Amino acid sequence: MSEEGLSTTSLIKRLLLLVVGMFAFGFLLVPIYDVMCQAFGINGKTAGAAWQGQEQAVDMQREVRVQFVSSNAEGMRWSFGPEGNEIVLHPGETHSMNFLAHNPTDRVMVAQAIPSVAPSRAAAFFHKTECFCFTQQVLQPGESIEMPVRFIVDPALPADVRRLTLAYTLFDVTERMAPSLDLAAIHSN
Repeated sequence: MSEEGLSTTSLIKRLLLLVVGMFAFGFLLVPIYDVMCQAFGINGKTAGAAWQGQEQAVDMQREVRVQFVSSNAEGMRWSFGPEGNEIVLHPGETHSMNFLAHNPTDRVMVAQAIPSVAPSRAAAFFHKTECFCFTQQVLQPGESIEMPVRFIVDPALPADVRRLTLAYTLFDVTERMAPSLDLAAIHSN
């Protein structure tokens, strides 16, 4: 083989190795992101399953206002929002809020909701024990769904935090899920 042929083969091997490495790194980004958010309490990531089953005293001396906000990511055509705009609660109480979603399209769609809590320093004190954001939602054409989020605001929430905002952004993940789901067969029974 000529020297040019060896360098071309070597270059192709290196490029393929680079592509495989980039692909693997892309898959690792989500778990890395989750670990970093949990470790540093950034981006409004909330505590979830670790809170379940823990008994907390209700702080009847304090009230916290929790506001609910929703938005759709670009390309998401569902109507989506909370049943109520806000509630006032005592830290330590278990509360829930229903979010309503409707698929107005003529095709089956899969959605994923991504939550965030503001102010971000309060996210570690907002514990979701049940949430539609833990799973992907599949809706048939014209179908509507009521999706609950059940939560507790930790009594250890800093005293100067009197208002929290729980926000969800709804993403269309239909194309990404299409290879692993038989969308036509879902809900047809």
